[in-house]
Amino acid sequence: MKVGLDVGGTKTDAVAVDDGGAIAGRIRIPTGWGPDAVAQTVVDAVGALAAEAGVDLAEVRSVGVGIPGQIEPGTGRVVHAVNLGVEALDLAEAVAPRLGVPVRVENDVKAAALGAHALHRASGAAAPASMAYLNLGTGVAAGIVADGRLWRGARGTAGEVGHISIDPHGPLCRCGQRGCIEAFAGGGAVAERWRHRSALPVRDVFDAADAGDPSARRLREDLARGVAAAVRVLVLTADVDIVVLGGGVTALGDRLMTDVAAELSASAEASPFMRSLRLAERVELLPPGSLAAALGAALVGAEGDATHDTEEALVHG
Repeated sequence: MKVGLDVGGTKTDAVAVDDGGAIAGRIRIPTGWGPDAVAQTVVDAVGALAAEAGVDLAEVRSVGVGIPGQIEPGTGRVVHAVNLGVEALDLAEAVAPRLGVPVRVENDVKAAALGAHALHRASGAAAPASMAYLNLGTGVAAGIVADGRLWRGARGTAGEVGHISIDPHGPLCRCGQRGCIEAFAGGGAVAERWRHRSALPVRDVFDAADAGDPSARRLREDLARGVAAAVRVLVLTADVDIVVLGGGVTALGDRLMTDVAAELSASAEASPFMRSLRLAERVELLPPGSLAAALGAALVGAEGDATHDTEEALVHG
């Protein structure tokens, strides 16, 4: 049994995957604030799988955790997880003795990339040799999987496309630069530029744009421009077979996909080379409600056993 946890700013999803690849249990609990509370959340989530989902903890041999922030390479130490109130925390060291099994920690977007790759294979579609998972949430970041393995890069920052500037005169990004992809396509940046109080600001922008609001139309166009730029960067630098879009912004579904495809097609009109890449055909949407992040965390946790074997189980389970 392998357990995977997706620790988010407000909630934590946990799944248990058995040796046959089937989901043996899943739960969701609130995420605590601060380093001690985050560690307790991980312990509580594993316990809740037993109490609420009937998972036999004696069968659990690994726990993987996907969490926002930077993960120091080769360690279970997370830093700068600002949305969780964590400046620095060796999460693996804090929880492994309490759980009694190996614990491995990975950035949540990179974990989701592994999960999205496994889900794509499980769907029956042709297995891509490489995939980028582009997370469109409050911020923008990507994870890259090649030959079934996560590509982290030399310092664990492979896929951090959100802070590539595509317009030096564009809106100010929280990183200090102007015109970053995240400043155009991040849900938090869109909400700040919209300046209307709303529970679903990005959806409100799309609705207002449909109604003819000129400022909303600009924001909607900028969002598509930012996503399309991220797709181009991922394909032109890593030459991935497909780019899978996930994260809260993708709840817009076809409304978002139509805009992004149109932007990719329009930007390729003057370039035979860009047209040859057929970028609009290489973008897919992660199904809503997907457990990609928690599944990917389970894969991360099982890396010491065999990532490929675990992924095969997910495909055939």
